[in-house]
Amino acid sequence: MSERELYCDTCEGVQPFEAPLCADGHGADCPELACTGCGEAVLVATFTFRAPRLARRRHPSPHRRAA
Repeated sequence: MSERELYCDTCEGVQPFEAPLCADGHGADCPELACTGCGEAVLVATFTFRAPRLARRRHPSPHRRAA
């Protein structure tokens, strides 16, 4: 089991988290972690994604006036 310290929302503080025995074969790199204080489980995201782009307005709002 590997161990690292993370913030636990349930314990409201930094606690040691450890990876339980992984049935998926990840070993020490298992993305599932459990707080040793309360047992709260977290999943560490190991991927990145792009945030959606906000649409820009092509025309000014009819309610805006020039100064």
